Amino acid sequence: MPQLRLALNQIDSAVGDLDGNADAVVRWTRYSAERGAHLVAFPEMMLTGYPVEDLALRPSFVAASRAALLALAARLDREGLGGVPVVVGYLDRGEERLPRYGRPAGSPQNAAAVLQHGEVVLTFAKHHLPNYGVFDEFRYFVPGDTLPVIRVHGVDVALAICEDLWQDGGRVPAARAAGAGLLLVINASPYEVNKDDTRLDLVRKRAGEAGCALAYLAMTGGQDELVFDGDSLVVDAQGAVVARGPQFAEECLLLDMELPAAAPEPPSGTVGADGTGADRLTVVHRTLSARPLPRYPVEYPGGAHPRLGDEEEMYQALVTGVRAYVRKNRFRTVLIGLSGGIDSALTAAIACDAIGPENVYGVSMPSRYSSQHSRDDAAELARRTGLHYRTVEIAPMFDAYMASTELTGLAEENLQSRLRGTLLMAISNQEGQIVLAPGNKSELAVGYSTLYGDSVGAYGPIKDVYKSAVFRLARWRNAHAAARGETPPIPERTLTKPPSAELRPGQLDTDSLPDYSVLDAVLERYVDLDHGRDEIVAAGFDEELVRRVLRMVDAAEYKRRQYPPGTKISRKVFGKDRRLPITNGWREG
Repeated sequence: MPQLRLALNQIDSAVGDLDGNADAVVRWTRYSAERGAHLVAFPEMMLTGYPVEDLALRPSFVAASRAALLALAARLDREGLGGVPVVVGYLDRGEERLPRYGRPAGSPQNAAAVLQHGEVVLTFAKHHLPNYGVFDEFRYFVPGDTLPVIRVHGVDVALAICEDLWQDGGRVPAARAAGAGLLLVINASPYEVNKDDTRLDLVRKRAGEAGCALAYLAMTGGQDELVFDGDSLVVDAQGAVVARGPQFAEECLLLDMELPAAAPEPPSGTVGADGTGADRLTVVHRTLSARPLPRYPVEYPGGAHPRLGDEEEMYQALVTGVRAYVRKNRFRTVLIGLSGGIDSALTAAIACDAIGPENVYGVSMPSRYSSQHSRDDAAELARRTGLHYRTVEIAPMFDAYMASTELTGLAEENLQSRLRGTLLMAISNQEGQIVLAPGNKSELAVGYSTLYGDSVGAYGPIKDVYKSAVFRLARWRNAHAAARGETPPIPERTLTKPPSAELRPGQLDTDSLPDYSVLDAVLERYVDLDHGRDEIVAAGFDEELVRRVLRMVDAAEYKRRQYPPGTKISRKVFGKDRRLPITNGWREG
C-alpha cells in the first residue's frame, strides 16, 4: 500500500489576527516540511480564528480573509514550502445563491482550502452547520455541497470540517462512496467535561461508516469563554487508535500511514447517503501527485499521548481560558479580591498557573465581620503562591456609608460587597490590572452574589464550576503540587472550613442555601440537563427543596446577564449556552 506522512498541526489561533495566524501557518508548515511531511493540515478557520461570530457578516472581513488566503499561498511558495499541500480553514463567501436557505450569492461560508505551489488548488465549505449550544452557524453561513477529494502520492484523501463528522449523512458516507483511503476532518471543537470520550467514540464510528482511516485534527487554546483542548485523533478503518495528540498543548502530530491505493480513475459525479438523492454531494477531485512514493523507513509510527485525569483536565481548561483571555486581549496583570475563602483561593491558583504569580495581584479587604483566620488564610495563600499582596480595610468606608444612610439586613450586608467591588475597580483603573471575578456556578445559579460587588470584573475563571467541583479542583491542585515536591498553593484551613461570605456575625452559606452537594445535584439537573421540577423530585429530591432552588434560579436571570464572561467547561454554561428571557412568566418552582 502507498505510504503517506501526515502532519496534523494542533495549534492555537486568534480571532481577527489574520497576519499572526498566517505567520503560525508558515512556521508550523516549515516544521512539518522539515520532518518530511507529505500532507500538512491546520484546524477549522485557522486563518481567521474561531468563532468569528458577527465578523462573518462584515463584507470587509470576509474580503480580508480571502485576500489573506491568497497571500498565504504565495508566501508558502516564496519561502520554499510550496511543494507540500497544506489544508487550512478560513472564512469565504458562497458564489451562488441558495434559494432553500433564502441567502443571496456572496453569503459567508465556513471554508477550507488546499494550498500548493503558490496557488489555491481547491476550496470547500462546511456542509453541516451546527445550530445548538454555543454554535450559531446557521446565523452566519451557507453550507457547501461538494465532497472534496485530493490525490496525494497515490492516495485519495476526502476532506471535511467539524460538524460534517457529528451529523449523520453528508461527507462521511460520501467518502466511502468515493473510495477514499483517508478522511481528514479539521475542527475547532470547544472543550466540555468528558467530551474527549464522546469524540473518540464518534471518530471510531465514523471511520467504520466511511470505510477508511480517519484523521481528526482539533484546535487548542482559548477564545473568550471557549477553550479548545486539542486531543487530535487518528484511527484506522476498524476504529483502532493509531495516534492521539496531547490535551491543552500545541503539537505537530506526525504519523506515517499505509493507506489503500487510489482507483485508476478519479471519483466523479455525485455521491450520497442513499439512492433517493437526499444529501447528495458533488465530488470535486484534484490530483496533486498521482504516483505512490518509493518505500521509505517509518519514523513516526504513531502512539497516544498520556491522558489527563478528570480534575487535571478541568483545571487545565480553566488555566487555558484565563491565559488566552489575558494574553489575546493584550493585558498583562490581573487583580483578585482575596477573602480567605475557597473560591478566591482557587481563582488565584488558576491565575498564577496561567500567567505567573509575578503578574497576579491580590487584595484582602476585611470588614468588621471578617474573621482573623480568613485574614490569615488570604495572607498564607499569597505567601504560598508568591503573588503580590496587600490589605485595604473597608471598615472606615463602611462606617462612613452607615453614618450617612440607614441600612439594615441584606442591604447592610451587600454594601460591604459593593465597597469591595468599587475598590477593586478603582485599583484596576489606577494600576491597569484586570479584575477576575471569583463567583462559582452554584452561586450564580441561585443568585448568591452581589451585583456590583463580588460580581465585578473582566473575566470569571470559575463561573462554570459548581461549588462541589471547586473543592475537588482545589484538593487536586494541592495534591498535584505535593506530588511534585512543591508547596501546595491553597491553605488547608481554606479547604476544610465551612464556606461563608462573612457579611454578618457567624454567617455560613448553609444559612441561606442547602448543602452544596445537594444543591449542585439539583442544579445540574435543572440547568445542565433541562429537567423540570417533577422530574427532579422523581429522582429522589425533597419537593419543597426543589421548588425553593428552582425559584432562586429563575429569579436570578437578570443578575447572570450582568456577570462577566468566563471559561466554559460544562455542557451548558450561563450565557453562551443557556439563554432564558429575564421577563418570564413561566416558573418551574
